Amino acid sequence: MLDNAMGDLFEQEAQPRWLAPGALHLPGGIERLGPGTRWLLAWIATTSAQAPFRHLQTPGGQRMSVAMTNAGPCGWVSDRRGYRYSPLDPLSQRPWPPLPRELLILARHAAEAAGFADFEPDACLINRYVPGARMSLHQDRDEADVAHPIVSLSLGLAAEFLLGGLTRGSTVQRQMLRSGDLLVLGGEARLRFHGVAPVKAGPEAVRFNLTLRLAK
Repeated sequence: MLDNAMGDLFEQEAQPRWLAPGALHLPGGIERLGPGTRWLLAWIATTSAQAPFRHLQTPGGQRMSVAMTNAGPCGWVSDRRGYRYSPLDPLSQRPWPPLPRELLILARHAAEAAGFADFEPDACLINRYVPGARMSLHQDRDEADVAHPIVSLSLGLAAEFLLGGLTRGSTVQRQMLRSGDLLVLGGEARLRFHGVAPVKAGPEAVRFNLTLRLAK
């Protein structure tokens, strides 16, 4: 769990906060534990030039309001055939862009802060939200082993993160995620329903959310 050394990194700023057992919010964690937001934004631009953002279709035929792309050996895709991970980008039939070492190290440090050691993700989902875009409450169940955590990075526009319980009708708590924040969902929180309320306009044009997972 969060130790004194990790706590010292945050002592001058907002402190890490447990939203629920296994759900840790690390305000400003991208700057403290990783390469920083500027580096990540440049990497997203390079990655999306190789694998462009697209609005996926749900199995029910609905167009997602959030645009998405991927990096790493596995990429999450959705269409009429269902939700799944694929080693190839359906648009190009080529492998997704690689995951840089800096991002893997950041994900491992964030997971360690929440008590999950030796996290080695093989998938990075990159979501792009414009004002008005949202993510409905859902569970992440497409990974082979949900014992592994998910590490989430927020960049750009602030967003209201919704964290529910293990059933869709559970009480939902709300937490603002701002540019530079990290969030870890693991253990008891790994299968909690979660989502994002409609994003509001602000000084930045968009919000990027990166979620690092071990898919296979």
